[in-house]
Amino acid sequence: MMLQFFTRNLIRWHNHNPRPLPWSDGSCDPYRIWLSEIIMQQTRIEQGTSYYLGFINKYPNVQGLASASIDDVLRMWEGLGYYTRARNMHKAAVYIARNLNGKFPDTYGSLLNLPGIGPYSAAAIASFAFNLPHVVVDGNVKRLVARFAGITNSVDDPKTHKEIHHIASDFMKGSSPALFNQAIMNFGALVCKPLPLCEICPLSKRCYAINHNMVSALPVRRKKQPLRARYLHFLVLQHDDKILMCKREKKDIWNGLYSFPHVEKSSVRSPGSAQLFSAAVSLAGKNVLIEKGLPVVYTQTLSHQTITGRFHAYRVTKRPRLVQSDSVWIPVSSLDRYGKPRMIVRYLEDRLKFRQ
Repeated sequence: MMLQFFTRNLIRWHNHNPRPLPWSDGSCDPYRIWLSEIIMQQTRIEQGTSYYLGFINKYPNVQGLASASIDDVLRMWEGLGYYTRARNMHKAAVYIARNLNGKFPDTYGSLLNLPGIGPYSAAAIASFAFNLPHVVVDGNVKRLVARFAGITNSVDDPKTHKEIHHIASDFMKGSSPALFNQAIMNFGALVCKPLPLCEICPLSKRCYAINHNMVSALPVRRKKQPLRARYLHFLVLQHDDKILMCKREKKDIWNGLYSFPHVEKSSVRSPGSAQLFSAAVSLAGKNVLIEKGLPVVYTQTLSHQTITGRFHAYRVTKRPRLVQSDSVWIPVSSLDRYGKPRMIVRYLEDRLKFRQ
């Protein structure tokens, strides 16, 4: 029977190919499982592990995370991107600590009520922490089921997602939910990869994609929309050992993080130096000098846009008394205390021209 073949061979493969992870220590702690799921969304395990361990060491339980300031949480999240996840994670911790007496929700429905928790995360926590029968459907699972079952519709369509969820749920029946979910996720990540290892696949005998020569054609994905291009011209103003930064609080990228003041234009080459210098003077007064050297350019790709940042350095000979309400002069030695976008971190790390 197809269901028995898939599940039996999948679990057998998993038992012979364990994948130890820092958060799969057998404790079934819902806080640790939740933390790992939020951090690992759209993040490679190799990158996310150090972040997970950092959070666990500093905030070993949900009460500790709830008592942290959002600025501290964003600073620890620095470099992971998708900062809305960090803000929702903190909101959820505060909600659990204040409204649930620190007790983590233990049903799929109650997990869905937490900020930042969708069907995938709720299923993962419900199954791994409480062994409830909710199947996880991430990109790895979609790819595996689409190939094995021969699903030729786009896996990005909601109807197809529901079909895959139904098939995977049938495969799970009769198995431990936690064991099955870990097995199917690991198999999709390690064997049925974008470039799959079909020659060692224990499911190949009944795999639709292999038997119909469609491995490279499945899964079908919807064509991505072109990314929006944005050009930010950053004004790096330094007075002695301090740099002018502003906290981004508008509904835009990097909300809640600290960045340099900037001018947004339609090209990396505009505006001209005179217009930028005028903007710098409006921020720091007339005591502004242009630093020697060409502007530095970095690019960063986000989910729906590509950011090109051009950094223009200025020296301020006299600190102005008045600055914008969202701006602050930060000592260079204290910059690590503030959460910053990855692009800003790269600039600060790569350029050694700031005088301490």
